[in-house]
Amino acid sequence: MSRALIILLAVAAAILPGTAHAWRGGYGWGPVFIAPPIYVGPPVYYGAPVYYPPPPRPAGDACYAGAYVCPLDQPGPVGAPCSCPANNGRVGGRIG
Repeated sequence: MSRALIILLAVAAAILPGTAHAWRGGYGWGPVFIAPPIYVGPPVYYGAPVYYPPPPRPAGDACYAGAYVCPLDQPGPVGAPCSCPANNGRVGGRIG
């Protein structure tokens, strides 16, 4: 065998772990031991879920019923049904 092949085999035997080193999960050369990296997962939180109420809907103060627009006594949610007085009864519309 050539001298280069012998040196290559000696270096490979020193670098690669033997069966005694493989079970520990690291590499060691005498008193020197290199441990494998340790994975630490993200923290786990066991708190109560946080509830955020939905934002308030905008309030409308007028009823839009076709050609009629009338003010409301109290503001209501936009898009809710309402009615305005007309010449021959009430006309249905939406709060806007």
